Amino acid sequence: MDMAQVAALETQVLWVAFGVCVVFGALAQRTNFCTMGAISDIFNMGRWVRMRMWGMAVGVAMLGFYAMAYLGWIDPAQSLYAGARVIWLSALVGGALFGFGMVLASGCGSKTLVRIGEGNLKSLVVFFVMGFAAYATMRGLTGMWRAQTVDKVAFNIDAGNALPTWLGPMLGMSATNAGLLLAGAVGGALVLWALASREFRGSGVNWLAGLGIGAVITAMWWVTGSLGHVAEHPETLESVYLGTAGGRIQALSFTSPMARSLEWFMSFDANMKLTLGVVSVAGVVVGSFVYTVSKRSFHWEGFHSTQDTALHLVGAFLMGVGGVTAGGCTVGQGLSGLSTLSLTSLIAVAGIVLGALGGLRLQLWLVMRE
Repeated sequence: MDMAQVAALETQVLWVAFGVCVVFGALAQRTNFCTMGAISDIFNMGRWVRMRMWGMAVGVAMLGFYAMAYLGWIDPAQSLYAGARVIWLSALVGGALFGFGMVLASGCGSKTLVRIGEGNLKSLVVFFVMGFAAYATMRGLTGMWRAQTVDKVAFNIDAGNALPTWLGPMLGMSATNAGLLLAGAVGGALVLWALASREFRGSGVNWLAGLGIGAVITAMWWVTGSLGHVAEHPETLESVYLGTAGGRIQALSFTSPMARSLEWFMSFDANMKLTLGVVSVAGVVVGSFVYTVSKRSFHWEGFHSTQDTALHLVGAFLMGVGGVTAGGCTVGQGLSGLSTLSLTSLIAVAGIVLGALGGLRLQLWLVMRE
């Protein structure tokens, strides 16, 4: 493979990723898929339907990820979530900040992009503030604070973060076989838990959300880990994964990609390459917009009050800081990360849930005070 073929393949990877994210945006718009909404439904109404959507999506993505690993299509050791260092405090604190912020901002990063596509100007403001805060936490002042505090509290698992890599030897099997076994047990249990509800089974929208979103995450793993894999780059002679920002396989995540989207927009030059994260952000907005326009439900929406504005600004800032600190958002850690059975992802999701519950309690207090 020469450099021209590598460039053509990278372009193909980005276009396929864009198309997959258009599907994600349309699915999320059609099904009202939202992690914050799922937690809110349980907190306010005791309703678990949307959480079952989320559980099925995680289960399907987990089964898809480890089935592809078993078939040799992707290498789990090359994922973003396979590192040996477990930054548990960063994951917990960052997750809590993100969860609290997403309640104040009326949704997580993916929901923000979906709402931009339907004409929500509040979400457009959230996008810019969240992207700014995320960039600062990657490379700026809050990033320095992060590196000097919570990031220092960690421990190492030599085999890696993913459960199959260190549980496999205990079970007397390879990491690949252990991954398939654990994915079948955990992912299968999540799918069965979702289907155990008659209310869930009775709606095609629920099936579409669970199966569709899970399939999108699986597809993104295939795009970066198989389609975009070049075993020997013609210049470096090393294995590379085209289109990714960090050179490792990844699925969907939206906090850091928002920051990179702003950077690409503001610092564009001929030498700056598009990455999967940037096209993912654009794809979700386009998918939501196309679906909304096709249903003639596009409408503009703005802030209702000064308090509404302030809460969204604070929430967006907390999501940007928290999402980068935790290593991902409700999609990055909650769907993509959990699909790899990553320990850090599990801790981050626990933090997100705790933070969201705190945000919902604040919202309830504000309502009661008024």
